Amino acid sequence: MTRVHLKNTTIPELDTIQRRPVEQAILMVEPTHYDVLYEINPHMAGMIGTVDKELAKQQWTHLTEVYRQIGLDLKIMPGVEGLPDMVFCANQTFPFLDSTGRRRVILSKMASPYRVDEVPYFAEWYEKQGYDVIEQTDPAVDFEGMGDAIWHPNKQLLYIGYGFRTQAPALQRAADCIGCDVVGLELVNPHFYHLDTCLCVLNEQTAIFVREAFTEEGITILMRTFQNLIEVPLHEAKEGFVTNGFCPDGQHFVVQQGNKVTKHRLESDGFTVVEVDTSEFMKSGGSVFCMKMYLP
Repeated sequence: MTRVHLKNTTIPELDTIQRRPVEQAILMVEPTHYDVLYEINPHMAGMIGTVDKELAKQQWTHLTEVYRQIGLDLKIMPGVEGLPDMVFCANQTFPFLDSTGRRRVILSKMASPYRVDEVPYFAEWYEKQGYDVIEQTDPAVDFEGMGDAIWHPNKQLLYIGYGFRTQAPALQRAADCIGCDVVGLELVNPHFYHLDTCLCVLNEQTAIFVREAFTEEGITILMRTFQNLIEVPLHEAKEGFVTNGFCPDGQHFVVQQGNKVTKHRLESDGFTVVEVDTSEFMKSGGSVFCMKMYLP
């Protein structure tokens, strides 16, 4: 039976959790129509009309090149006019393999009305790729996909952040639909409104996190589930988006450039830190992790 764990004392030992296959492909959305046209998070304040679209395209292209050099299979979706945040494609869906190995995807219910119209385009793309598409009903609950739902590497255990974009009732729904245990982590700082802005898992033992984003109970849970839990400086997370990096293979950590403290710590632990520039996308509140979807 799948369970939602909100307390440290109920979390099963990791060696009892079933293993799961590692994803090998990622989806990205072309930034043709990316812009800041509204404000729905603190990072967007004062940024309307400031995006250098040519520079944004260059930054996005460089990021795709980095992923290809690492060896990932890259899928590309076109952007849609009038949907500037579609480029942050971690949010609109949550794809997974069911117990039979069938590819399925849960469609998000976006918290902001500005982003609701993004979801049908992803539904169409997944259908063409052969996924079973799952729409929320009875009624739909705010849930923003992999922006708030992050796998423990190689394990059938899912962390879901809730409180800002994803709401608490989504946790049990996800557990039941996906068929996995879910660890709920309440988010308490509006600058870190998605879990992927304040927690980044690098491998089975290692994660970086922002202490100010979580409750004390949440921090205790993370200490229980990661042997090497690294607290990052608040300014590197809030201004440098260091916890919105992405480690697709347990070795290469792709992250916004300039976060010297965390970079030094991770290199000391044996990780290869690959710095990129996502400054134009940070104006909208997203960076490396937000700009891709990990595909089973």
